[in-house]
Amino acid sequence: MWEAVGLSGDDALVYEALVRRGQSEAESLSAGTGLARGRASRILGRLVERGLATRLPVRPVQYVAVPPDVAANELIAERQRELMRLRAHAQQLATEQAEPEPDAPDPASLIEIVEGAVNVQNAVIRLQRTAQREIRTFDMPPYLDHPVDGNPEQFNQAEQRGLVYRVVYHPSAFEPAGRLDDVWRRVQHGERARVSARVPMKLMLCDDRFALIPISRRGAADAAYLVRESCMLDAFAELFEVLWDRAVAFNRLSQDVEEPERPVVSNELLGLLATGATDETIARMLGWSVRTVHRHMHKMMAQTGAETRFQAGMEVVRRGWA
Repeated sequence: MWEAVGLSGDDALVYEALVRRGQSEAESLSAGTGLARGRASRILGRLVERGLATRLPVRPVQYVAVPPDVAANELIAERQRELMRLRAHAQQLATEQAEPEPDAPDPASLIEIVEGAVNVQNAVIRLQRTAQREIRTFDMPPYLDHPVDGNPEQFNQAEQRGLVYRVVYHPSAFEPAGRLDDVWRRVQHGERARVSARVPMKLMLCDDRFALIPISRRGAADAAYLVRESCMLDAFAELFEVLWDRAVAFNRLSQDVEEPERPVVSNELLGLLATGATDETIARMLGWSVRTVHRHMHKMMAQTGAETRFQAGMEVVRRGWA
């Protein structure tokens, strides 16, 4: 107990024995505590020096303890003074701390391994809260739990902060039930979304300062690399921009307008078509029947003169039909 205020085990033992006796000689304390007489005498001398005991001017020499409540208050005050001196010293030392050379960072500090699903989730949240300008993301399975937050408040707060979300989705990101509707809600709250079948991995970029990449591409996403400013971070940022430029915008039209000279083509159909999704996948994601998808595809190909589905999609874009 007394160690908290700097009184060691034997010193505390002798002090408490002296408190209980009221007044005692060193020899009696030695016998009562099991310590050698010489050691008990030295401890009594230290207690006197620290103001915890008084040496009485009698023969043989006797000692009396300072009341415990007074002693404890004094020891606590002394420890507080020491801690204040340490704080002042640490603050002064902080002002003298040398800044690391910007051109020579410690390589070990550039990449951190984040382990555990909870820690990875916390890192994702921390990056979004840390970002000042933009969050850029490659989105694809595997997911930790649920693939999307789906919380519009997140994007309301981002908009208030002037934060931009740009996301490139792999087609497999839309396979979980209800996922497509979740993404549309995110788009409606400010997310800029595109689709590409060439997304190579999950990735989150926080401004140009941090990147978070899962360690495993196919296993559970319960471990990740946190990459700080470096050539590697620059490479990830450049990769994102290249795929962003090549990806297909994935924005939902508010309504489709039928015109006799061209087919009705929604942006969601065009986005899925450009990713190479099958008719069955498109039907499931858009809530259509496979026959409806076939009808749209045949009409597109007939009116554009295209020989393949991909050509039809590109021709629709070129003509500004979507």
